[in-house]
Amino acid sequence: MHDLVIRNGSIADGTGAPLFQGDIAIDADRIVSVGPRAGAGRDEIDATGMLVTPGFVDIHTHYDAQAMWDPDMTPSSQHGVTSVIIGNCGVGFAPAAPSRRDQLILMMEQVEDIPAKALNEGLNWSWETFPEYLDALDRIPRTVDIGTQVPHATVRNYVMADRGWEAVATDEEIDQIVGIVEGGLRAGALGFSTNRSPFHQDETGVPIPGTHASLKELMAIGKAMQRVGHGIFEVSGNPVKLLDPVDWEWMREVSIQTGVPVSYELVQPQDAREEWRELLARTDEVNAAGGKLYAQAAVRSVAMLMNWQLSINPFYTRKSWRELAGKPWTEQFAMLEDPAFKRQLLDDPIERPTLDGGAISDLMLFGWDGQYPVLDTPDYEPGPEDSVAGIARATGKDPAEVAYDWMTADEGRGFIYIPLFNYAGGDLEDIREMLDHPATVVSLSDGGAHATTVCDSSSPTFTLTHWARDRKKGSGTVPVELAVRWQTMETADVYGLGDRGRLKAGKLADINVIDFDNLRLTKPYVTHDLPGGCPRLMQKAEGYKATIKSGEVTFRDGQPTGARPGSVIRGMRPV
Repeated sequence: MHDLVIRNGSIADGTGAPLFQGDIAIDADRIVSVGPRAGAGRDEIDATGMLVTPGFVDIHTHYDAQAMWDPDMTPSSQHGVTSVIIGNCGVGFAPAAPSRRDQLILMMEQVEDIPAKALNEGLNWSWETFPEYLDALDRIPRTVDIGTQVPHATVRNYVMADRGWEAVATDEEIDQIVGIVEGGLRAGALGFSTNRSPFHQDETGVPIPGTHASLKELMAIGKAMQRVGHGIFEVSGNPVKLLDPVDWEWMREVSIQTGVPVSYELVQPQDAREEWRELLARTDEVNAAGGKLYAQAAVRSVAMLMNWQLSINPFYTRKSWRELAGKPWTEQFAMLEDPAFKRQLLDDPIERPTLDGGAISDLMLFGWDGQYPVLDTPDYEPGPEDSVAGIARATGKDPAEVAYDWMTADEGRGFIYIPLFNYAGGDLEDIREMLDHPATVVSLSDGGAHATTVCDSSSPTFTLTHWARDRKKGSGTVPVELAVRWQTMETADVYGLGDRGRLKAGKLADINVIDFDNLRLTKPYVTHDLPGGCPRLMQKAEGYKATIKSGEVTFRDGQPTGARPGSVIRGMRPV
């Protein structure tokens, strides 16, 4: 008798092969058969009319701290994710010299918008070295597997202290950096990450450590990865200028000379709509020359949410809001409902910060054509008529008043959605082209990061609902088998995790059973469940009948079962 049998599901096995009906039998943590009717199981799930997929593998998250206090790794686990990769963008919490911990917390707060108060209260600092950090992660039972990367900024902070921010590393320091990276990989890390974005800065406005690291340092790290024999070199690039020639050349050289896969972020700024096509063409050239470059692509626009209870709203620079911002929410909401205060706030002059030369701040403060109210079932591919400006034109209202009223509705739970990148054409057709390219991999959910501005951990559910079922614009939908492959086999294989991402005998029993016809994303909301009562954005889904991790059912009908079979992934796994 099998431990678990999933009966009569419509199986998307992760490879992109056509759907087929069948059973899946599981013993312990492994799939033992996929196909015709399986024998009896001690536990059985009736998947009639359901879509059965591998567990989703999210390769770009920032749960480096949350993994220490949240065994369920929400919200990712609520969207069918069974494996996450942390340590992206060059930031993390190991190695951590006791005297440098405050700098790591401030850096994570600045770069990834995770409140310092939550980090201070949630981290127990039971480690110093990277291998000790892996051991600390492994002591906590959880619902998902965690793969790690050694973060460049953290290593430089450890080795070079205050010199690490912008100084050129000496030969001795490079040797120490390389030793830490190599030791982390041998202890089980799946890769190394660095940052090259000038917008990732500390609290004083200085780019974080590693941003301007030399080719010599980066090549030495690549050669260390070559010696170990595994690992991916992840790069967080410049989201406005994308990748300049200097960055492009070192990525090319590291990949070709060492054979190490290099993964960079592919985004489309509003003012550089076509640049990503050139980057993919360059990627093809490097790969044809023996390199291994991958472009990380999001499945929807890289966007932010605005709400009265979040860190940003269209009125956050106005005098009346600044005076109200620090007060308790009940007092804020009472004032927001007061017509006199509303008129006062709308009449206040706008003060413009210079973020990104003013382009992003202008979009947030009065870019009404690029702001979209969030519906109960969110639309992530809205048209001009759905914008604040479009609603204002249709109703004869002032756009600022439309935004104000929308955020105040539903007891102040209204949201405004602003696509910052990947929406230059006013739809997602360019993203469709990105995802169709053989060198791209689905990524950039940023789970655990940007607590009060971004909620893209729901990307797996969005991929299935929008791309595989509901899309009417442009070229329409993609086959569900392809949408599943994007976030299972393809993401697993980039990180060498051949033991998952497919429904095949011998593979890990990481599986989702999904009511595909009724799958939906719910409206985002604000919760205060981070340590210290700090806020974060959350978004749930309806339609996940069951999620199985390593043969154990971790979620039934969207609710955690208490089973926590997840662990730290140590080293790559054979296909």
